[in-house]
Amino acid sequence: MENQRYFQHALRASRDISLLTTTEINSLLLDLADAVTQNSSVILQENKKDLALMATDDPKYDRLKLSEQVIADIANDIRQVAALTSPLGQVLLEKVMPNDLKISKVSVPLGVVGVIYEARPNVTLDVFSLCFKTGNVCILKGGSDAAYSNLAITSIIQVVLIAHQLDPAFVTLLPADRQATHDLLQAVGFVDVIIPRGSQQLINYVRENSRIPVIETGAGIVHVYFDVAGDVEKGKAIIMNAKTRRVSVCNALDCLLIQQDRLADLAQLLEPLVEKQVVVFADEQAYEQLQANYPAHLLQQATEEHFGTEFLDYKMAVKTVADLDAALAHISIYSSKHSEAIISELPEHLERFLNQVDAAAVYANASTAFTDGGQFGLGAEIGISTQKLHARGPMGLEALTSYKWIVRGAGQIR
Repeated sequence: MENQRYFQHALRASRDISLLTTTEINSLLLDLADAVTQNSSVILQENKKDLALMATDDPKYDRLKLSEQVIADIANDIRQVAALTSPLGQVLLEKVMPNDLKISKVSVPLGVVGVIYEARPNVTLDVFSLCFKTGNVCILKGGSDAAYSNLAITSIIQVVLIAHQLDPAFVTLLPADRQATHDLLQAVGFVDVIIPRGSQQLINYVRENSRIPVIETGAGIVHVYFDVAGDVEKGKAIIMNAKTRRVSVCNALDCLLIQQDRLADLAQLLEPLVEKQVVVFADEQAYEQLQANYPAHLLQQATEEHFGTEFLDYKMAVKTVADLDAALAHISIYSSKHSEAIISELPEHLERFLNQVDAAAVYANASTAFTDGGQFGLGAEIGISTQKLHARGPMGLEALTSYKWIVRGAGQIR
């Protein structure tokens, strides 16, 4: 295996990291936050090299682009992680058995965490800070689109590690080629879990090819259902925010479902989107309603493919549904189980939606833009899990731990 030496070093480092105290971990994180800020010009210089190789209309461009403010925000996220309570060593369960065995269930690190991601250089720092705080070693496989940015950031992390007389193998950046991805997915015995962050295509590839357990994160085909009892002013604000706050993120709105008796309100609901030049792909009923009320150059008739697309762009589908049952049925077919929302003033409709929709985050009268580790009070996040085993939704510190059973005896035998 071409990259095996990286995996061997990471495994060795995972034994050493367990010796660090919470004070030592937090001290390094605070120094790292300062180093990131102090070296922002270097990071931006390398980021410009990556940006120069990508078309500006590529949906990934927005995720790739860094700025002084973005770097400052990342540094603040690292400081917030340092301030969070460590989840390690927590006694989750404790009991004494009839034979006097003392049994405890205690939180521990996952070990070596492999993360495969695309054009998101901020992930490099998010992953390291969260993994380091939880006693995990991380192996990063970034995409070639962000190769210069990721290398610059990883180098800064390793300089800080060395300054603290710690092993730089606490973080490893693999080469930005396909062979490294293949090797990471086959690194049985070295890597404990793989977390992909990126497109549905990337997630599918990792799931289908990994010999290591996978936590699926990322892709979001997100719906908002405007109910028969929806409030128009709430709807306008929520739809606008969910769609345009940042179109390249996985919690951005992709498809608006509208109850057929509220079609007369559709143009008003979508009015704020015109300023952002949002292209609407409308089904037949919605198209007829919008023809005279939405700019012609931004209105197109929807095809079946539009109702299962994560646009990552200023584009959105609109689907007319007969009732709440029809909305629930549509979501069950097309949802990626990420984030779904209902706008309604009927308590019984809200409760049915919240209880019946199968997604990591389900909203009543609020924007899906809140599906985020920081917004959920978790600090930075390593991703948003769309599966059900181990972790679901925004993954903060606790999601990077497992547990082990500690049994204390006095010579008992069975």
